Amino acid sequence: MSKPLTIVTIVGARPQFIKAAAVSRVLRLRHREVLVHTGQHYDTSMSAVFFQELDIPEPDVNLAVGSASHGAQTGAMLAKIEAVLLAERPDWVLVYGDTNSTLAGALAAAKLHIPVAHVEAGLRSFNRAMPEEINRVLTDHVSDLLLCPSQTAVDNLAREGITRRITLVGDVMADVLRLAVERADAALPDIPGVESGAYALATVHRAENTDDPARLRGILTGLSLLEMPIIFPVHPRARRAIATIGWTPPDHVRLIEPVGYLSMVALMRSARVILTDSGGVQKEAYWLSVPCVTLRDETEWVETVTHGWNTLVGADPERIVAAARRPYPSMPRPLLYGDGHAAERCVAALESGAR
Repeated sequence: MSKPLTIVTIVGARPQFIKAAAVSRVLRLRHREVLVHTGQHYDTSMSAVFFQELDIPEPDVNLAVGSASHGAQTGAMLAKIEAVLLAERPDWVLVYGDTNSTLAGALAAAKLHIPVAHVEAGLRSFNRAMPEEINRVLTDHVSDLLLCPSQTAVDNLAREGITRRITLVGDVMADVLRLAVERADAALPDIPGVESGAYALATVHRAENTDDPARLRGILTGLSLLEMPIIFPVHPRARRAIATIGWTPPDHVRLIEPVGYLSMVALMRSARVILTDSGGVQKEAYWLSVPCVTLRDETEWVETVTHGWNTLVGADPERIVAAARRPYPSMPRPLLYGDGHAAERCVAALESGAR
């Protein structure tokens, strides 16, 4: 193999910490990684605990950008990431997913003519009203290496005229989940009166739901009407939005603080059904054989819907309740998004692309 590479990895939100845990573990066996945390998520429950639980090395650089409007946050990241890249001059910049951190890292690198590798390339919701959709499309079009989790993602890129330097690697989140399941049971939160297999787990964090009072009310009404205990780890954005509209949860809806990754895996494994607007949770529900109700009108993970384990309901209360009450899926659950060894393929693609 040629000389070790220098990789600058950009992360900033909790799904990216999870994905980076898988790739960094393999990458650092042979190469030098500079881990840059933008600070997009910056409190302990949303950030630091993930580095501790997933054995991710502490960030080499913390930009501490914090919360702001999309333009202000992305602009601040661009300037600070550019300074890091000028100092490091890496062989690759590695970005994950579809956040403002993703786009800022990709743009900063592209303008300095540093090759960009995008993990989770090719995902599309086909909804340009979503900030995440804008981020992922732009990132794919400036990236030099597109690391795709599924054949659907590869096909999406082809329809946009991107056919070179694409590698189908599978989903790195499957790598992390495979390791986390072994430790998750010990992290199951103790919530009195809630029995394993007899509760729903809910998560809401996307701006399309939290920033739209009508949609948020619809989702919360659906939770109120669902006659089973609901555990709802509340994202800071959702907590602020709930306070703004003045919703008081009924007794069966337990609002708790955000939990670490291992605790979240434990809660998912023990749930009867999961209600979420998270892309990562949709996949994890599928891998853990738990039915999922997606609180969106579209999904990037269309295969989970096709195979009957995921139902799109938007923010309609009646559809939310009906989907959550549906019988356990009888359709087979084929292996989707790889075999739990996507990180090795990502690193191999980086090594091959650097030659």
